[in-house]
Amino acid sequence: MPRTIGSGKRYHLITLGCAKNVVDSAGMAQLLEEAGYESVDRPARADVLIVNTCGFIEAARQESLRALRELAARKKKGQLLIAAGCLAQRWGARLVEEVPGIDGVIGTRRWMDILEFIEGLRGRIIPEPLFHIPEDGPIHREERGVLRAAVQGVSAYLKIADGCRRPCAFCAIPLIKGPAVSRPPEVIWAEARRLVDQGVRELILIAQDTTDYGHDLGMRDGLPVLIEGLVQQVPEVKWIRVMYAYPGAVSDRLIETMARYPQVAHYLDLPLQHGHPAVLRRMRRPANIEWVYRTIEKLRKAMPDIAIRTTFIVGYPGETEEEFEALLRFIQDLEFDRVGCFTYSYEPETPSARQPGHLPEEVKRERYERLMAAQQPISLRKNQALVGKTLEVLIEGVGDGLSVGRTYRDAPEIDGLVLVEGEWPVGQFLPVRITGAMTYDLTGVVEASPSIREQTSSPIPLITSGNFGLAL
Repeated sequence: MPRTIGSGKRYHLITLGCAKNVVDSAGMAQLLEEAGYESVDRPARADVLIVNTCGFIEAARQESLRALRELAARKKKGQLLIAAGCLAQRWGARLVEEVPGIDGVIGTRRWMDILEFIEGLRGRIIPEPLFHIPEDGPIHREERGVLRAAVQGVSAYLKIADGCRRPCAFCAIPLIKGPAVSRPPEVIWAEARRLVDQGVRELILIAQDTTDYGHDLGMRDGLPVLIEGLVQQVPEVKWIRVMYAYPGAVSDRLIETMARYPQVAHYLDLPLQHGHPAVLRRMRRPANIEWVYRTIEKLRKAMPDIAIRTTFIVGYPGETEEEFEALLRFIQDLEFDRVGCFTYSYEPETPSARQPGHLPEEVKRERYERLMAAQQPISLRKNQALVGKTLEVLIEGVGDGLSVGRTYRDAPEIDGLVLVEGEWPVGQFLPVRITGAMTYDLTGVVEASPSIREQTSSPIPLITSGNFGLAL
């Protein structure tokens, strides 16, 4: 007789890492709930514990290990502990060695098999961990009808592709996810229709590289084609936001498409990673700095109100003080609206791990602090220029007599917030006159009609600003 481990249908799912992981977790949750499982907030009440791990950088790996170890230490008889996601895909059996008590490991490419995987764990003859981490095969199984989207309030992350074919020397994503696989445009358009019908007002397009969308499908300049279809299919959507564009791949047609349709937020996430060509060549990234200047000029000419976000890595192997100072000048020249910064993380199995000139942590940290200090007055000036203007704000939380929201200039969780006087309906877009500016956030008052003022909403905990996100 097979050894049977409880057959209960309560699950507790922890999601770590980026928005792409959030989407995969939403897909797992949909499959579980369609099969009769119930989500529970407390691990002690669950029959199945799942951690959707992140394995992108060392800090993320440690966070994933901590979460798994905490659950393993408290695991009760009959509970299953499953490691899913990027660290599961990358480490495989090593993860079980690091965290005794894990029952199963399922990789990024097969999360859609979660139901069969649980049944396999429950039917084990001997209580040894099971592994489901194929290195090839299809990433998507669209016929199951599982949304590749994660809804948060009236916003939804919509995954348009998975994997990456770029050769970045510091990045382990191709090792974890494999080459880029685009989802068919008609499937994405249909999902967008479903989401908007359910009340979603903001679609956030995500992939490891959104500008590579459709390359594997034989499409040329596929992202503008996808956006144009979205505008036709869901013309009532308020914002379509583009994340994770690749330097050198922001085409004139993409710029024109963004400028033409009011539904497309005048916002672009363009992770540049550095501003010195020699460092970029060592990173195996596009090193044409002139392209950056020309493209930023084109974007701002087509959309004078555009908010451009970028990220940089400091302390990359071999980065000299002169190269770092060139990066500071680059930032001051281009005056990006939003800047994220990461210190270089040593990644085994990547080309950067074998490059000479790895820098001490204290040097990396000092450069991080200098870069953020250089960006802060730029961010403050950008925000101060908005004082007196009226912007549409999506209200996302209320508490203590204040509301918290975002403008089109702010992606969820990684950019700034607007603190609005009074408690306003969550999920609505309201005209807000900006009255004050801080380095990252704004303050304002609603310019509203009496009918809007009469509306109320159930208070939820106040949201605070954060600066976390992993851009590739």
